[in-house]
Amino acid sequence: MNEIEQFLEEKKVRPTAMRILIYKYMVQKEISVALTDIENSFTKAERTTLYRTLKTFEENGIVHQIDDGTGITKYALCEKGCNCEIEQDLHLHFHCNNCNETVCLTQHKIPHINLPEGYLAEDVNLVIKGVCEKCSGQ
Repeated sequence: MNEIEQFLEEKKVRPTAMRILIYKYMVQKEISVALTDIENSFTKAERTTLYRTLKTFEENGIVHQIDDGTGITKYALCEKGCNCEIEQDLHLHFHCNNCNETVCLTQHKIPHINLPEGYLAEDVNLVIKGVCEKCSGQ
């Protein structure tokens, strides 16, 4: 059993050929990806299979969704030890207005916000928009 298969099984995800391919694709990209990005790379696969794979990954803590304000849901791999809980693993996202890529800035955490009594947070997302290091030439 290879490393990816073992990782998926540890996350309680059956390592099918498509799941392994999508996981490898996301590792190689190193940026967040939309369902259409994956569709364009796996033209022979059905859209529903790709979508279900992303949902399975999300439900099992392999990826998390990013709403970067573009109206297109993006997915990024969770880092090791991530559990995507509001109280423990909030990090910044950066969306480049030039190349349109969105990346996780996992080393930059969002501070915990104390909400007024009676309010219950279900999702937190902080996206910084600007020009990435590749596009700025730095």
